[in-house]
Amino acid sequence: MSEKKTFPMTCIICPMGCTMEVTTEGEGANRRVVSVTDNGCKRGPEYVEKELLNPTRTLTTTITVQNGDLTVVPVKTAGEVPKKMLLQCMEVIRRATVKAPVKTGDVLLHDILGTGVNVVSCARVNKR
Repeated sequence: MSEKKTFPMTCIICPMGCTMEVTTEGEGANRRVVSVTDNGCKRGPEYVEKELLNPTRTLTTTITVQNGDLTVVPVKTAGEVPKKMLLQCMEVIRRATVKAPVKTGDVLLHDILGTGVNVVSCARVNKR
């Protein structure tokens, strides 16, 4: 039987910022959450499970625009991508360019790195 580890973890799902006590068992791919206490709502344990076993993030950055009244457009992923892929996603986005005009919500990159998540524009860029 593997050793259990108990540690504090702050939930960031809502402004309450509950400091929960988390107990896990196992390591790596065999790690599992045994218990979560001191959570203020049912979202706390869901957050712990996701954050420890499969952390994801929404990525925000910019993409270069050609022939636009701005040289870059702010973008974000339309969903969350695995945290371990953030740097790879940033490299793909860094190399990307789009042509003006760009509208807010336009999909600028489809299915980035096979994640099933699109990169969308967060602003309008008019053609020069």
